[in-house]
Amino acid sequence: MNDRGCSADRLHFAAATKQQKKIGEPTADFANGPCYPAQMMPSSANRSGRAVALLIFMLASLVGLLWLPPIAQNQHYHDFADQRTILGIPHFWNVVSNLPFIAIGAAGLWQSRRDPAIIALFLGILLTGFGSAYYHLDPNDSTLFWDRLPMAISFMAILAIAIEERVDASAGVTLLWPLIAIGVLSLLLWRWTGDLRLYGWVQFFPGIALLLLFLLFSPKNSGTQYWLVAVALYVLAKLFEFYDKAIYSVGSIVSGHTLKHFAAAAACLAILRYFQKRRPISIGTMHRSSAVR
Repeated sequence: MNDRGCSADRLHFAAATKQQKKIGEPTADFANGPCYPAQMMPSSANRSGRAVALLIFMLASLVGLLWLPPIAQNQHYHDFADQRTILGIPHFWNVVSNLPFIAIGAAGLWQSRRDPAIIALFLGILLTGFGSAYYHLDPNDSTLFWDRLPMAISFMAILAIAIEERVDASAGVTLLWPLIAIGVLSLLLWRWTGDLRLYGWVQFFPGIALLLLFLLFSPKNSGTQYWLVAVALYVLAKLFEFYDKAIYSVGSIVSGHTLKHFAAAAACLAILRYFQKRRPISIGTMHRSSAVR
């Protein structure tokens, strides 16, 4: 149908809607009219092109790791500022500050028991609580593996969810298990070779991808602000981690690493709130948003 025909349909639709409102009848939805699929074709084509661009960017970033030198685990990483033993628990606050992960992970699993990606996400968060507590009881490379493994699963689940909700539902579902496999492989490669390059990609690429997806694709659900809050809190957590000793030096009350756990758990809580509060955005609203952009 040409633009002239669609314009006529719009005029007819507006007049009919005005008459229906006068007599109290329910109004129709122009999105269900014959012109709507034709109008959506350019938007669908743009979405497909952007999806291909995202996939190319993802693959290029993975290949780009080959040009980076191997990244070894800095052994000073295990030397945390707060070494206090309380109630017989070594590194007490770095251990018990993982309890929020367990609570949030359990809550997410209880509320979302059907979607595989959401299950993987909150299962990873739950296991991160246990894995991180186990690591901080005796910090070394061997125990750190069990801290990072569930985190890798959660990072990859987040990327799959973002693709599913922003780009294409079937693509997100299809990529979930390959992405989780990459996450697990990144930790196995570290254990086998001592190289953290792939794990670095697993940890940081999803955050970059989230921001790109927010810029390039319209949301299918409300609640984008929760994801933005989660990203900001995760950045804050990394800053707390970096300034672990500097923060602890101020009164020796709490260390930066303990605050990192709380900030990262708050990011997980923001994601949980997203799934609790999200609502589908109508197709008509999505189309108007795309037209404005």
